[in-house]
Amino acid sequence: MNEPNENEESDRHGLKDRISGTAQYIIGEIETIGGVLTGDPMTQAEGEFNVEVGTVRDEIEDDLEAQEDSDRRAPETPR
Repeated sequence: MNEPNENEESDRHGLKDRISGTAQYIIGEIETIGGVLTGDPMTQAEGEFNVEVGTVRDEIEDDLEAQEDSDRRAPETPR
């Protein structure tokens, strides 16, 4: 059997994090709509909060991924 290499393992974890942020965004949108339809301001506010958190999580993941890519490309400095 083939064992997953280091890159495949990091891709899986990155995908899990991205799905998590995206899922939180989607759930937030559903809660926001539900709050509007039912007239429940708490549900609407919680949905808006989850949308923001999901967006921030996705942005952070993108920034970390870009930083890791630049770190991999940068030549190591001798110590």
